[in-house]
Amino acid sequence: MAAADGIQTFADTTMSKTMNEVEEQQSDAIRQYLSKKTAWISPNEEQFDALVNFLKKRLDEGHGETILEIGTGVTDGETPGLLPDEMEASVATLKSMQAVLDSEVQLLREKSVSNNTRFVNEYLIRRHIDQEDFMEVRVAVTGNVDAGKSTLLGVLTHGVLDDGRGVARQKLFRHKHEVETGRTSSVGNDILGFDAQGVIVNRPDTHGNQALDWTDICQRAAKVVTFIDLAGHEKYLKTTVFGMTGHAPDYAMLMVGANAGVIGMTKEHLGLALALGVPVFVVVTKIDMAPPNVLQETMRLLQRILRSTGVRKIPLLVQNNDDVITCATNFTSERLCPIFQVSNVTGENLDLLKKFLNLLSTRMEACLDEPAEFQIDDLYAVPGVGTVVSGTTLKGIIKLGDNLQLGPDPLGQFKSVQIRSIHRKRMPVKECKGGQTSSFALRKIKKSELRKGMVLLSPAIPPVAYWEFEADLLILHHPTTISAKYQAMVHCGSIRQTATIISMSVEHLRTGDRAQVRFRFIKSPEYLRLGMKLVFREGRTKAIGSISKLYPHVPAQTSNTRAKTRSQAAGATSNPITTDQSQSSKRVENGEDNNRSSNKRPKQVKTSTDAPVEQIVNADKTT
Repeated sequence: MAAADGIQTFADTTMSKTMNEVEEQQSDAIRQYLSKKTAWISPNEEQFDALVNFLKKRLDEGHGETILEIGTGVTDGETPGLLPDEMEASVATLKSMQAVLDSEVQLLREKSVSNNTRFVNEYLIRRHIDQEDFMEVRVAVTGNVDAGKSTLLGVLTHGVLDDGRGVARQKLFRHKHEVETGRTSSVGNDILGFDAQGVIVNRPDTHGNQALDWTDICQRAAKVVTFIDLAGHEKYLKTTVFGMTGHAPDYAMLMVGANAGVIGMTKEHLGLALALGVPVFVVVTKIDMAPPNVLQETMRLLQRILRSTGVRKIPLLVQNNDDVITCATNFTSERLCPIFQVSNVTGENLDLLKKFLNLLSTRMEACLDEPAEFQIDDLYAVPGVGTVVSGTTLKGIIKLGDNLQLGPDPLGQFKSVQIRSIHRKRMPVKECKGGQTSSFALRKIKKSELRKGMVLLSPAIPPVAYWEFEADLLILHHPTTISAKYQAMVHCGSIRQTATIISMSVEHLRTGDRAQVRFRFIKSPEYLRLGMKLVFREGRTKAIGSISKLYPHVPAQTSNTRAKTRSQAAGATSNPITTDQSQSSKRVENGEDNNRSSNKRPKQVKTSTDAPVEQIVNADKTT
């Protein structure tokens, strides 16, 4: 009996090994077949299924679209290009897959090789998407003041050329002073929709109506490009930094005025995009009014900056349709930097820029299988609706009626809230996925309880708020030296709060130095994740880094018994966040008593940061 069981086990093991070997041989044969340039010519049923699965995988990786090249293979010694009849058969195979893949196939370009006897074609394959859904690409528009950022967006999204006096930018401004000065001071948004064939669906203005119907655009579009219009003036730099960190752009469009050149905040915005790892493409505007020698000098300086040691980009001037496709297919490498020369008045080269925007794909991973996480970057109180929050879904899926954890509040706690309604680009939807921006109406919550930088978390994620964290910091610029107790503004995602340096791995930091630095927020705890990128700035001081370690909150230690007695009398508990808050409120009360009595001066109580009490209280008040 035992011998029979052993024989059966041996037979099963041998059979499974044989089947695995056969499957590996079949998969190797399929991979070898797909690598040939002739793979699309009249495939059999098994090969057809393999090609369909190959395209499905490419579409999933590209979030619903991909660029396919037919006529090239990876086999060594194989001459690229197909004969006309072979190309015709390959295209027929691709067209027959449209129904299976529920997608649209569009020819991008046709290249001839081998003395015009062979051809290589490139096709854009884009899925048909449900009317309530669309692909979304976010582009941050940066550049110096008066570079023409808002004007270009007005021309692109409204389909009307500028008159040279700024009529196009009036459609984007949100505030009266912006209309009067012509300068953007807030983070503006506008959208450009493309259908499955790559045609713009934004309708031109009718009867002088300046507002676009976003719902109509989103319903008819397969892809929506969201422009994040940022401020160019130096005094609005903190708003621009918040737009680059909090709105999570996929790409940055750096605007340069041909007549003014690379001046002012242009280098600042380029450095910010490079620090955050956002791919950059450059648009040189006002070429209709710049003299040829000035335009040539601007281009020479721009290319020199892009090739410099700190930037290390490969500039490519886009002049035709082939350049557009070359840039779009190689742009994700972050080394290539396309340069467009456009005019908002004459419309020169705007069609090339529109084709390029149509081919851009989102960079943020959806992570649909993970618990939902949403960062809040704006708050609204809508009459008849209640409190509305907007922001970006970082991962997972959020559905209508879901209960999520909202926080952290000033005490570092989270509370459960329910999603009443979901809107994407002003269009009501039933769910939103990772990588998409949306706005939620929340039940039983007041706007006064919320602030930018809070998050909505799935119940599966532990809600933890951190006062202290450690980051690997690189000092880009500082006029003198940085040491412990130095305070500056930390931008991290949608978080914008002043933090104090508690300790560093070196004694002092100067421009160009790198170190492990431990920070502590001075006002309230925040929800952080390892690996988050941060920008640390104060005046002209700028530093970048990423979070490497998170510390659970430790209560501030006092240096004398009088302070301990006060904290015990205030009912301090073992909860570190509550203890710290009670001590902070006590310090403020002590400050008020001092104002009433000029004869008594309290002793300075040192916290774990070794900073004077008055300094901490004043910092709390200023923030």
